[in-house]
Amino acid sequence: MSDRPPTSVLLPTTRWTDTCAELAAQLNDGDELLIIHDCPNDPVADQAPHHEKVRIITAGKPTGCSGKANAIAAGMGAARHDRLVWTDDDYHHPPDWLATLNADYESHGPTSEVPYFIGRDPLSVLLEPLYASAGSLGLYLGNQIWGGAVIFSRNDIDEVAFLDELRRTVSDDGLLMEYLEVTTVSRTRTVPIGGTIREAIERPVRWTQILRWHFPSAIAGTLAISLVVLTGAIRAPLPTAAVLTVLHLAINEVLGVRRWTAVLAYPAVFVFVPLLFYALIRRTFVWGGRRYRWRGKFDVTVVKNQR
Repeated sequence: MSDRPPTSVLLPTTRWTDTCAELAAQLNDGDELLIIHDCPNDPVADQAPHHEKVRIITAGKPTGCSGKANAIAAGMGAARHDRLVWTDDDYHHPPDWLATLNADYESHGPTSEVPYFIGRDPLSVLLEPLYASAGSLGLYLGNQIWGGAVIFSRNDIDEVAFLDELRRTVSDDGLLMEYLEVTTVSRTRTVPIGGTIREAIERPVRWTQILRWHFPSAIAGTLAISLVVLTGAIRAPLPTAAVLTVLHLAINEVLGVRRWTAVLAYPAVFVFVPLLFYALIRRTFVWGGRRYRWRGKFDVTVVKNQR
């Protein structure tokens, strides 16, 4: 065991998954894993085995924020330690994951990893290369935060102000980017997404809305570049297809993920650009079984609670 400070790992989930077991096995003496769910009748309340370092936290249903933001706020309030790790339950955490993140903190301070989204339905598969270039690569090159793998300490942020705003917004990591500077290390975690066409449509709506309210210049730049690329794809299809394919193969190499879906970059443009505009005019979106209306950065309504 190392002599590093104890760590509180925050994991929002409603079920005891493989990720819960993976993280519980990585805890040092003094560490704790907080499984944060919404309601007492969520399956995790009965599924979780007894573990002295694992605590089950009931956050309650969100009212003026997303379920994820509500869970993280509850988890930070319940956590016993100053060093915090946020993570998600939808990807594999290798046995050295927590130890490596803690070592990163000792070397770099606040640290985040990079996600690479792997589609589980036809539309999500088609959009994979553009999620890599417009999302993952930007996080890596810009030292930006992914809420699925980030470590920091309470004294790295203005915690009181952050939690007040977190309880009034949608995006946990979008808001954290405004409070915290991180080093994004070159470790990519593959994250399965989608499963249905509906999920594949709702996800870019949410992501676009996050950019709209937290980083308006970024969404403006994404729209402008996307329109230029789409124009080139229409006017010069063969050269554009060749350039996009080679470019996305190179992006995958930078991210350390080799996926055949790089060859879909050209046709993906014809779907991605209309989805961006659709996402900007869409009034509501579904995330985690709830429908939200996001009128402003701190103006969130839970329109329909389906859980």
